[in-house]
Amino acid sequence: MKTADFVIIGSGQGGVPLAAKLAERGHRVVIFERAAWGGTCVNTGCIPSKTLLASAHAAAAARNAAVLGVHADVKVSFSEVMNRVRDSIQPEGIVKWLNSVDAELVEAEAGFIGSHTVQGGDTTVEAENIIINTGKSPFVPDILGLADTPYLTYQNFWQLETLPEKMVVIGGGYTGLELAQAMQRLGSQVEVIEVADRLVAAEEEDVSQALQAALAADGVRFHLGANVEKVAYKDGLFEVGVDTAVTPLTSNALLVATGRRPNVEALNPAKWGIALDEKGHIQVDDQFRTTADGVYAIGDVTGQPAFTHVSWEDHRRLLAILDGQDRHRGDRVLGYAFFTDPQVGRVGKTLAQAQDEGIAAKEATLPLKNVSRAAATGYTEGFFRLVIDEDTDRIVGATLVGPQAAELVHVILAHMEAGSTWQVLERSQHIHPAYAEDLPTLARQFVE
Repeated sequence: MKTADFVIIGSGQGGVPLAAKLAERGHRVVIFERAAWGGTCVNTGCIPSKTLLASAHAAAAARNAAVLGVHADVKVSFSEVMNRVRDSIQPEGIVKWLNSVDAELVEAEAGFIGSHTVQGGDTTVEAENIIINTGKSPFVPDILGLADTPYLTYQNFWQLETLPEKMVVIGGGYTGLELAQAMQRLGSQVEVIEVADRLVAAEEEDVSQALQAALAADGVRFHLGANVEKVAYKDGLFEVGVDTAVTPLTSNALLVATGRRPNVEALNPAKWGIALDEKGHIQVDDQFRTTADGVYAIGDVTGQPAFTHVSWEDHRRLLAILDGQDRHRGDRVLGYAFFTDPQVGRVGKTLAQAQDEGIAAKEATLPLKNVSRAAATGYTEGFFRLVIDEDTDRIVGATLVGPQAAELVHVILAHMEAGSTWQVLERSQHIHPAYAEDLPTLARQFVE
């Protein structure tokens, strides 16, 4: 049996930098990984998906340039697109980094065999501090016949070699929509099935409407408020039975994008006093302590918002906590984005969320058609929205739908992190004719 100062289970975007920084300080660190080094983001999530979207959005921009007087004949080489996507996946960079700081890498699924002892493969390590960073995996619903078919999830989607003529996507969340739009723009005919009565149902209704309209304009078809009853596969063709359709939907590829579940089974948490919440996430307090002494958990497996930047910040939070500093979960303003076209940039609270928390909230909305830059570029569908606290004048949230929304939202995020008010934004002199020029215009709607 080996001994270490720290054992980290999982090499996601929280575990890797934490392992590296602890090792740089001279600690003996052992990190276990059961699959590909770097976790979801590097291998099956952010990096390959946004690389794919770059190709898809470029194709659409060329096709749609006719409104600007530019006419293009667009030909997509799906094999070249997917080769570029696969080339973007580079877990070897993670391995190189960890080796450079003398962390010990163990390629095996790890679990507890004692209160402070972890075993993975032939390696057993005892450590005073253990950090769980096991993330999540695709949730696959129990649909009749599905398990017997070669369905896709975000994990194996990247191995596609040929463009499917038709593709069905089960799930209308942001992952399903990003990949649905990408494949439609690359040449597939895509149909999306969503059990809720609208897409991305956790977002504001006009966000759902904007995304549905944009994807429908691309040619994506939708089945909302629909349940998949059964799936069959024969001779390279899927048949997807939907309760709202008279006949089954047929496709050459089926993508299941119905959410994610925490990876906890191999840890055997109940036996070692590690409590789970009602959704199977590892329970942690405000400083990432589990219910087992000396055991911490960070990232998606704790039920934190499942974004790479949140997991990354978790490693900074925990490192500071171990140093005796007063950091805690959720102590930074949360922003996120969908990389559909139009993009959606979100930060803080919506009006409804703020009011539910007892905040005297008020919102202002500016249609994108009133933004000079949007008119010049021809992208006028979408809106900017700002939410403020009337009692303090502080900005408490924003929703941006349109080109570059994932970049623009950082303007609002920075104001919120600084405790800024809408008056500070309103009096700011932004550059004309940038999209960001009209963020102060948006704030000026609060001037009485």
